[in-house]
Amino acid sequence: MSKQVILGAHFPGVNNHTVWSDPAAGSQIEFGSFAHLARTAEAGAFDFFFLAEGLRLREQRGKIHDLDVVGRPNTITVLAAIAAVTDYLGLAGTIQATYNEPYEIARQFATLDHLSGGRAGWNVVTSPDAFTGENFRRGGYLDRGDRYVRAAEFVQAARELWESWAADAIAADKEKGEFLTAGPPRFEYKGLNFDISGTFTAPRSPQVHPVILQAGDSDGGREFAAHSADAIFTRHSSYDAGRAFYADVKSRLARYGRGPAELKVLPGASFVLGDTAAEADEHARHIRRQQVSPQTAILLLEQVWNTDLSAFDAEGPLPPFDPDPEAASIIQGRTRMYDDPVAVARKWRAIAEEKKLSIRDLIIEVTGRQTFTGTPASVAEAINRSVQDDACDGFILVPHLIPAGLDEFAAKVVPLLQERGVLRSSYEQGTTLRDRLGLPPARPAAAWAAARGQA
Repeated sequence: MSKQVILGAHFPGVNNHTVWSDPAAGSQIEFGSFAHLARTAEAGAFDFFFLAEGLRLREQRGKIHDLDVVGRPNTITVLAAIAAVTDYLGLAGTIQATYNEPYEIARQFATLDHLSGGRAGWNVVTSPDAFTGENFRRGGYLDRGDRYVRAAEFVQAARELWESWAADAIAADKEKGEFLTAGPPRFEYKGLNFDISGTFTAPRSPQVHPVILQAGDSDGGREFAAHSADAIFTRHSSYDAGRAFYADVKSRLARYGRGPAELKVLPGASFVLGDTAAEADEHARHIRRQQVSPQTAILLLEQVWNTDLSAFDAEGPLPPFDPDPEAASIIQGRTRMYDDPVAVARKWRAIAEEKKLSIRDLIIEVTGRQTFTGTPASVAEAINRSVQDDACDGFILVPHLIPAGLDEFAAKVVPLLQERGVLRSSYEQGTTLRDRLGLPPARPAAAWAAARGQA
């Protein structure tokens, strides 16, 4: 029997992949844009809507990164609003475990799960960034290992809060005048990072635990997903890299008493469609030039050279000097993207010299490409092949335009996946996001804690 393809719709964020300058582009913050993408995804039988979050605007050369000036609105507020204009679509959002507290985040997601009838999902992320920490009372940052320890405790504390109300706590017996079967339940959690107790304000929600996603490709991120998440969001979207990542992550589950079906692997992916392969390729080239303007090309090159390159012509040659890996970073709000910038620079210079490429043409050549480019039929086939061959369990699709960037995919590719029997044609089966992702009922918090302790 064929596996079902999981589809998420990622609202494009503040980065160079989002083409805000296109005549068809709309606002990145008006509610109409969020609502349009969500309704399109629901019409296309997608599993969930996905919204990322940033807690500080990135800077480069001490200035606000031009692609970040739109900012990022509050995730929970947007998802709650979308709950009111959709009926079935899951609602997943990125919320930090480094600069928030379990009680407030557990309360927000429990509320969202109630408001949406069991459609909430939480993408748990951490931050190594003191620059972001300056926005918060605690400030500073955590070392890589410590932030994953905090995140695991954070999720565990949230699970215990979500379970603190018994399933039958609300009697609401009008004849007897009894609302609760017992007094307000108390909770207590003590760990390395949290020592909290009291009463939780929200009763058990439809899913008990909202679906937990983890975005991380590092070893620590993979391990965190294996012991604490229902799905992992990854950058490994190519077929071969996807199969290797899939096998690695799934192999980690057994030591936590979990089976392969209990963690879904969902790469982020982009797409470009055309009536012919040649038309799709030409369209993809046009989009890449939109995504990499001259200014953006210089900004992306600076992320390797780690020095001010604003005096260089984007249509001219690369800098004749190598990066200085020991220099203080000129980038704030983004983790280092290249472990060996000198090796990357030399590789890029060799490519540019061989192909006679300018800075802008080189950046287009070596940075992100569209994951799926082709006719609707070829794209549907490639997506299905990746899922059936265990390169992933589905994809979180990131269109390059707001708000209508998903429209063509929903109209042309979704019906082909439905014809293959690998994507639902309606939302009749299951009522919660957990049901639709093929996940088991929420595992008790005590079982999660015990499995982590035994590994």
